[in-house]
Amino acid sequence: MGRGGAGGESDAVAVTDDELSQRVVAFMQLRESRLLGGGIVVEAVRAGYAKLSLKLAEDMLNGHGTGHGGVIFTLADVAFSYACNNRNEATVAQQASIAFLTPARAGETLTAEAIEQAREGRSGVYAVTIRGADNRVVAIFQGLSRSIGGKVVDE
Repeated sequence: MGRGGAGGESDAVAVTDDELSQRVVAFMQLRESRLLGGGIVVEAVRAGYAKLSLKLAEDMLNGHGTGHGGVIFTLADVAFSYACNNRNEATVAQQASIAFLTPARAGETLTAEAIEQAREGRSGVYAVTIRGADNRVVAIFQGLSRSIGGKVVDE
């Protein structure tokens, strides 16, 4: 990311933390483009944080006509993944749980907001809140991450 300067010095072009976060998430999105029909939209990312949205299609409903738990969990899990990887440190889920609180409906846009709560050594804890279009809480997800070493993208 640098270019040679006068006298052999390098004029490095600094990449901000937010730019790196966006680059990591864009790379991960390309690899996951078919996930949920490609309907996941990245609203915001920064170190330890991600906000995503998804419009629930008819084929994302369960037999009761409400948002399928697997779809809601997947949206939360992707937000979790983007939040814990966007510092460009390869990280995987070590454990995750979800509590479903209110039903989601077809055509409704869900928003998942992942926030890093703690990060120590190779482990991190993240809370993801999934909200409906009217801002009600649909589900709460908690994920425990584990760094596996290496980078997500070349810097």
